[in-house]
This record gives sequence, structure tokens and C-alpha cells, in this order.
Amino acid sequence: MSKSKLAAGISDREAEVLALVGQHRSNAEIAAQLFISVRTVETHVSSLLRKVGVADRRALAGRAAEVEQAEDSGTPAAVLPSPLTSFVGRERERSALREAVRAHRHVTALGPGGVGKTRLALAVAADLSSEFTGGAWFVDLVPVTDPAMTGAAVARALGLGEQQGRSLDDSVSAALGERRVLLVLDNCEHLRDGVAPFIEHLLAQCANVTVLATSRARLMVPFEQVFTVPPLSLGDDADDAVALFLDRAAALGWPVDAKQLDQVHEICGRLDGLALAIELAAARLPTLGLDGLGASLADPLRLLVGGRRADERHQSVRAMLDWSQALLTAEDRCVLRRVAVFVAPFTAADAMAVAGSPELDPIAVADGLARLTEQSLLTVVRSARGTRYRALETIRQYEREELTAAGELDEVLARHLNWCVATADGLLADPASATREWRSAFDAAADDIRAALTWTAVQPERRAEAHELAIKLAQLTFARNLISESQRRYEQAAALTDDPVASAAALRRAAEAAGCRMRGEDMYRLYRAAAETICGAGDSAASARDLATAAITVYRMSDTFARPVAAGEAAALLSQASELAGADPAALAAVALAECGVHSDAAYTDLPESETPATVAISLAQHAVELADRTGDPLARSAALDALTAAQCWAGDVFAAAETTRRRVAVLTSMPVTPASALERVNALSEAADIGIGVGDLEESHRWAEQLRDLPLLAERGDFATSALLVVDALLGNLDEVLAGSGRFVDSWELSGRPCVPSLAPAAAAVAMAHGLRGDDYARAEWLAIADTLGGTSDRQVAYRAVFDAMVLLDRGQPERALAELATEPDALDEQTVWIWRHWYVALRAEAAVLAGHPDARGFVAAARTTVSGNPMAVPIVERAAALLADGA
Repeated sequence: MSKSKLAAGISDREAEVLALVGQHRSNAEIAAQLFISVRTVETHVSSLLRKVGVADRRALAGRAAEVEQAEDSGTPAAVLPSPLTSFVGRERERSALREAVRAHRHVTALGPGGVGKTRLALAVAADLSSEFTGGAWFVDLVPVTDPAMTGAAVARALGLGEQQGRSLDDSVSAALGERRVLLVLDNCEHLRDGVAPFIEHLLAQCANVTVLATSRARLMVPFEQVFTVPPLSLGDDADDAVALFLDRAAALGWPVDAKQLDQVHEICGRLDGLALAIELAAARLPTLGLDGLGASLADPLRLLVGGRRADERHQSVRAMLDWSQALLTAEDRCVLRRVAVFVAPFTAADAMAVAGSPELDPIAVADGLARLTEQSLLTVVRSARGTRYRALETIRQYEREELTAAGELDEVLARHLNWCVATADGLLADPASATREWRSAFDAAADDIRAALTWTAVQPERRAEAHELAIKLAQLTFARNLISESQRRYEQAAALTDDPVASAAALRRAAEAAGCRMRGEDMYRLYRAAAETICGAGDSAASARDLATAAITVYRMSDTFARPVAAGEAAALLSQASELAGADPAALAAVALAECGVHSDAAYTDLPESETPATVAISLAQHAVELADRTGDPLARSAALDALTAAQCWAGDVFAAAETTRRRVAVLTSMPVTPASALERVNALSEAADIGIGVGDLEESHRWAEQLRDLPLLAERGDFATSALLVVDALLGNLDEVLAGSGRFVDSWELSGRPCVPSLAPAAAAVAMAHGLRGDDYARAEWLAIADTLGGTSDRQVAYRAVFDAMVLLDRGQPERALAELATEPDALDEQTVWIWRHWYVALRAEAAVLAGHPDARGFVAAARTTVSGNPMAVPIVERAAALLADGA
């Protein structure tokens, strides 16, 4: 790509990103198309803003038009695998399937194994890719063994990660949205229970998505259009079967003489025109020659096929595989059937670990892989992690049957299980789970680990192993940020053990993972299940902890419940927990914490004059902190400090709340990453960044906000991740950073379906202010509209909107209008509405009153001095106003 018109130093990857920015793609769409993370895209965009020398993403998109290749940038990329061999013939079928895909939103290419469905679908997808502005995407479903993982496989192929509060199916639908996309789902037959509902949901949600599936059986989805893939033609007008044989023979360096075409035609006829059978036969040409092939295929094949009726085509493939197997050495037959247990591409070392045995030297396994590849029984898969091998699904299924016939299936599956366990242990021992290398290693092994768990889980004698593997997979998927699968695997682990202690522990981790997904109702359900499980084992204290944690979840996670918990239910759980707690320190701490939430619902009638609801809340929270400190559990301490922070904010003591939050962040700093600690850290850092704004410690707030932005748990929720940082940078005057960071915010929000999230509205208002200070009223209006959508009907917008609008108006020399924005008396605003913004509100109000010449400006200044005392940002604003007032006296 020419960079003659670009700033010097732009890398090839940055040039790709720039071209897609020019197409007005979101960061998520760019990440999916380039197979990189959203965070990496953000880094490239920020770098491009500096290198190209523009202020914002809009200007960057305009500059992309100057690139020489920009006129071609509208052509979508076809994200399709590149076959190692050429596609031969099938012009009629190719044209017919192409027209079927154009005419119907869901087409299933139907046919037996080995007929050539995948290659035909790929050829058609490549033909049509330019007609789909969102691109053509290929999803290989062969390695997927669990129908419930269908959506996850599609998300992985699209480069999508999991978003909090959304299923992966919903994330796929949201990402594709209105884009015109062709999605190729290959080898669906073994996942029909997962593929069918996924396609139905996707097509209902995404009006411009077309699905081309390949399968051996109909998927039975409404509006499914079936296209039966026939064998390769064998006739005078189109002899595609012969053409395929000749092409593969020539590729091997064994071109066929024209005089021998009749022999080739006869061989292809005996193979019923099935593509896989023809390719396997052609691979034997160098060793057998045409005469040898003809003789070998004559009587045995005819006997096995038993005719050439269409419904018996699969017998031809089986016969061909029987014949291919018979021509292998005993060692190579053994290697082939044993490596068939891998569901994903594998390395030679992997094969040696699983296929090697006392009677089969591991070195012979490695040698056998090369010979099997030469015979087209294995294919080579190139990857960044080196050469890998895989068998076509038809061959793999055949070889699994051979394993059973040889009496080796359970033995080899057990070795495969051991390999999976060792691989999982190695991944868990590697602390660098955030690195690309670690993620790549996990992705390469994940499908095999899942397959091993599926097999082990139904072996009664291996339930203990299945439980342990489910726990390992839950830990790995959490580290990979596949939080919904992590929750599911923990729940699976709980069901795979008869030990109530282990089961309850897994249910608690599942609850914590549910919390990370912002699924409060799941969290609540799972803690209650853990309480019931462990109570049955006679551990009343542990049951009390779980019941109390379920009760406090109703309050701490209230905005993540799909439906509110019935009135009085949390109080009933707390009462039950109090009865079971006994003298156990952890149980008592959990009960005390739950009391903070339950009592916050109380009417607080008949309080002594010396007490208020806020002072009662502080007293309860302090008691909870004292009991949590005695346990030495940092998570219990963090939760109790959170309750104390909330009570202090309720009382209006923002400086005390800031100090408590600092203590909370410090408690969590050295904790290892688990679902529970990850959830606490997100909450603590968000709270710390907010309260830092409230007390005017913007430098500290900026540090917390940066840490929040970089948390792995928020990698796919850029709106949540960047919200605090956008506000802090706006208040610090870092306008370039605000405008650069706003892209990730809005991309993620739009990818999530533009939901109403009042807690994110201040960030949008801050971006609007940054545009306003730059004089871009059009962009400001756009972002104010986003803030309105995020804020919904919430009246919490009053204070921060007034603060940001006043800053713009004061900068423009319009103090009267600024004062009008700040007209409401601070004490008339609800504390929850104004608490972070009180100091900013009263300080700017005093400044606007002085500049506008308000008759009570002196009173405004005096009141503000009292309120903002100790705030290093608000005090100078008030003192500046006082100085202006004194100068004008």
C-alpha cells in the first residue's frame, strides 16, 4: 500500500486501520475484520491521530480519503480460508448455489460426507464477497462438540469478545446489526440443536445477514432453502470428476497421458464422482499407477458399494477409505486412527503424546504424519504457532469407528484426556494470560479440552476427573475473558461431584462469574444454591455466609437484575443467615454486611434526635468493616468498605468517602485475579475515580480511571472502561485525549445496542464539553444527544450537565447563561444527584454570579467557600471569583 500521501512512520497495520476508519467502521468492526482486539485498534487510532496531525476521528476519516488505495477501500474483505488445492469444475452447481444464496437468506448445502460441500460453499462465498459490504465470513464448526457453543464459535470467527450483560449470541447479532454479511457455517450436522436456534435468532435480529450452511442433514430452520450438492459430473459435456483427478495427479508431478483418459473416467465412475474418494485415489497414483488403481478398485469396491444409487453414495466413500486404509502400513493405520481423537488442528508433538505407546514409537508417529499427508489422509494447516495437521471430518469420523473396532477408543481418549489436562495445567501455570501468545495457545487447545470434558463427563468412573477438568476449563475461560462459559463450566463442575463442599465452592465461583457478567439474578440464584448444598452437608456457618451474600447481592447488584427480587425476600434470607451464623467470624461479617443493605430499605422511624438514617447507615457499615477486618479476607473487607463508602456519601461526607475508597483499592491491589476479585476491582476503581472527581483530586482520579480502562474484564465494554477517564480528562483540560478516547466509548455503546445507562451519561456530556471548548457545536450536539439517550428519564443529569454546560458558556464569555444553567439551589438537588458534583457546581455558580454581576454574588461566594473547603480544584475557582468581586468593588 502506498503511503506517499500519509505522514511518515505509519505502519502497514496502521494503514489498514486508517483505511477502515475512512469507511466509518467502528473499532469493533475493524477489530473483527483485522483479527485484532478492540484495544489494539484504539491504540492504532490514537497513534494515527498524532501521526496524521488531526484532532479527532472524523478528521482522521477524512484524511483517509487521501490515501491512494482509498478508492478501493469500499471493497469488503472476504474472511475465508485459503484452500491448499485449486477448485475444479462444478460450474453449473456453483452458478445455481450462487443464485440460491442471492435469493434466500438461509441456504443449506446438503450432501453426504466427501461430496465436496465445503469447497463448493467456499467458492461461492468468494464469488459473492464483493456483493456483501460487511464481508464474507467462514466458521468451521468441526472442532465444536457442544451445541451450546455454536454462538461462541461464530463470535470467535468474527473476532468478537464477550460483553458484560449480553450473551455471545446477542453480541454477534449486535455486531452484525444492519451490515450486509454472508456467514458460512461449515459442518453443522452434529450441532443441529445449537445451530438451528442460533440461525433463527440471527436472521430475526439482522435483516441483512445471509447464512450459507453445509450439513449432511437439514437444519429444519424456518425459511431454510436446501441445495443438494451432487457428486462431480461424469459425462461428455462436463467431466468434472476426471478434471479433478487430472488436476490432483498433475499437482503430484504425475500428469496423465491423453490416451489414458478412458481409464481415468472408469476409475472416477467406480468412485461415483465423489470428490474425497477421487482425491484419495489420485494421491495413490505415484505408487500404483493407473493400472494398479483400476485393478485395486475393481471387485472389492463394487462389492462394498453394492450399486450406485444416490442414497448409497456414502458407501462409496466408506469403501474408498477402507481401500486407502488397506494400502497403509500397520503403523500408519494406527497413527491415523489415534490422531482422529483431536477435534482441532494438532502439532506433531501433540500427536506423539496421544498416539505414541509402547508398541508405537513416538518418532514413528511423527514420520507417519508426513506419509499420511502425502496420501491426502491428513492436511497441513499453517499457523503462527507452526505446522499443524488435521483430518477432514469424514476421515476423522471413519477413523473413530476404526478405533472402536480395534478396541482402542477408550484407551486413546484417556491419553487425549491426559494431554488436555497437562495442556490446561501448563496454561494455568503461565501468569501471562493477557499476552497474545497465551491467548493463541489457549485457542489452539480449547476445543480439544472441551471435547475431552464432554467425553469424560458421561463416564461414571471418571466423574472426579471430569469435575477437575471442568474447574480448570472454567479458570481458563475466565482468564480468556469468556465469562459466560466460565460460569457454565463452574456450574457443570458443581454437578459433576458428590462432594457438597466441592460442589458449593464451584457454585460460588459460578456466582462470582455471573456477577462479572452483570447477571444479578444468576448470582443470587447460585449463592442460594451454594447455601442449600453446603447446608445439606451440615456446615451451617458456610450456609449462612452464602445466604447473607445472596441477600446483599440484591442491593449491591440491584441494577443488574432482570426482575427485582420480591419484597421482603432479602430480609428473609438475612434472618435465616443470622440463625445459622453462630460464632463463625466470616458468617458474622457476611450477616453484618447484608444488614447494611436490608436496613437501607427500612423507614427509620422513631430514631433518637441525635441520629439520622445516614448516621445509622454509617454505624452499621462501620460494624461490618470491623467484623470483616477480623476475618482477614480482603474480599470481605472490600465489600464492607464499599458499604461504608455508600453510607458516607449518603451523609454528604465526600472526603471521608474518598479516604475509605482509597483503603478499599489498597486492599484489592495485590489480590490474584479471580471472578470475585475482578468484580470487586471494577467496582472499587470506578468508585474511586468518581469520588476523586468529587474531592478535586483529579491526578489520583486519573490513575484510578486509567487502571479501570485497562482491566481485562472490561476489554469488550469500552464504554464502561473509558467513561471515568473521559470525565477526568475533560476536567483536566486534556481535550485531545478526550476526543481520541471517545471513539472506543461510542463504538462499544453502539455495539451494545445504544442502551440507556445513566451511569455512563456523564462521560458523553464530558465529550460534548470538549467539543464545545473546541468550538465544534455540531459534534457537541451529537454528544449531548448521546448523553440524553444514556441518561433516559433520570434526573441525575441535572448537576453534571449544568457543570459541563457552564464551563463551555463561561469559556465563551456568557456568564448570564452559565448562571441560568446553575440556577437550582444545590440543597434543592437530591444528594444522589449532586454528591460528586456539589463542589464543582457551587464553585462555578459563584464564578458565574460574579461575572454576571448578580446582586447576591457575594453571598454565592461566601456559601461556596464553606462548601468547597479542602477541594484543590474548586477552591481556586471560588477564590478567583472572590478576587474578581473585590476588584469590582
